[in-house]
Amino acid sequence: VHSPQGEVTHYVATFSDITHQKQNEERIQLLAFSDPLTSLPNRRLLLDRLEHALIVSTRNQRRGALFFIDLDDFKGLNDTRGHYMGDLLLQQVAQRLVACVSEGDTVARLGGDEFVVMLEGLSRDTLEAVQQAETMGNTILQALNQPYVLQDSVHHNTPSIGVALFGEPQGSVDELLKQADLAMYRAKASGRNAMCFFDPQMQSVLAERVALEKELRIALQRQDFVVHYQPQVGQTGAMLGVEALLRWQHPERGMVSPLDFIALAEDTGLILPLGRWVLETACRQLATWARQPDRQHLTIAVNVSVRQFHHADFVDQVLSVLHETGANPQRLKLELTESLLITQVEEVVTKMGALKARGVCFSLDDFGTGYSSLAYLKRLPLDQLKIDKGFVSHVLTDTNDAAIARMIVALSESLGLEVIAEGVEHAEQRDFLAQHGCHAYQGYFFSRPLPLDALEAYADAPRLAAGAA
Repeated sequence: VHSPQGEVTHYVATFSDITHQKQNEERIQLLAFSDPLTSLPNRRLLLDRLEHALIVSTRNQRRGALFFIDLDDFKGLNDTRGHYMGDLLLQQVAQRLVACVSEGDTVARLGGDEFVVMLEGLSRDTLEAVQQAETMGNTILQALNQPYVLQDSVHHNTPSIGVALFGEPQGSVDELLKQADLAMYRAKASGRNAMCFFDPQMQSVLAERVALEKELRIALQRQDFVVHYQPQVGQTGAMLGVEALLRWQHPERGMVSPLDFIALAEDTGLILPLGRWVLETACRQLATWARQPDRQHLTIAVNVSVRQFHHADFVDQVLSVLHETGANPQRLKLELTESLLITQVEEVVTKMGALKARGVCFSLDDFGTGYSSLAYLKRLPLDQLKIDKGFVSHVLTDTNDAAIARMIVALSESLGLEVIAEGVEHAEQRDFLAQHGCHAYQGYFFSRPLPLDALEAYADAPRLAAGAA
């Protein structure tokens, strides 16, 4: 404002409060670059930081490490206890990962149950950098193996970790992520709850895995699967029942063993439709045998995977299949593994109890190889313990395996359970087991797994003593 003499005497200023505008901008920035559930950097921010880290690392000739972390069987938690519980677990995992690293390192969530940790400024020496990365990986493994408290219950979860080093001239950010992802899948394939470093040979492994998954999906659509049955026999050699074993009739590879595809089916969720198909096939066969007086006593054991059992609809699916096929539930034996007993014991007891009330039988497969507590065994409505073939195969030469086999037989007797030994390949093994109270057997000494027509011929053949088929 000027005076009459033209001098500036005042100023007039206008202003507006842009607090809300700035807050909105910050909120947009936060949404654009952070994960709303965990408040960690999201994929977009991670890629920016990783791009910058690659440039700096190459320029300074210092190595860095990228950790790709995937939670084992996270889907099982979501399926059984709901997404809210899954979100609680993800938040606690994020907090533990942040606590593991230094302030300048990056912890990000890619989505789902996938996290990434990026370390910068490792040693120039590759071997030392590997050792530094391995130390951090072990720290993460230990942290994520500790129990989680989800509302009023304790939950155990494990991670699979893939590690890729960077710092030498190399490809793009996407390629580095792919390398760490490949290493993570190798860790899963090695048994989960493990860490694996990237190796260039993994590229071909990924290609094979992708091709196998595609073929597996096509096989499901075309129903290229069959069930073979391995006899379970008593002391006289008479057949008591069978175990149903899945086989893949591949158009080019021939008969494919489940060892070659079950792990992939478990990881991809294809085990659910596969498992139901095996259950339906077995129950239809039970219904057929029920109309044949000489076979109506036979049982069929069906393997149930961890993912199948923990699916929210598992009990309803089993009861539905029994109803649809008309199978006698008392002739159906569901084989569970000890790994089911490590977590979510209450759920296991409840589901087993619901099916047991309808007459379904349960066998604990591979008993002695896991970590099941005797206290858990007493709570479970089991009918049978199955001595693992790893003990049976050395029962004549290894005093420890022999002692374990005797202990399992004695434990079965004390709990009022049946006992069966799998992997019996020699008469001497059978005789040892019989001498110590085990009178049911399964293995190549009696018969390999057979297609249905060969199985029925085996069942009809007269025999006084068991012999190899």
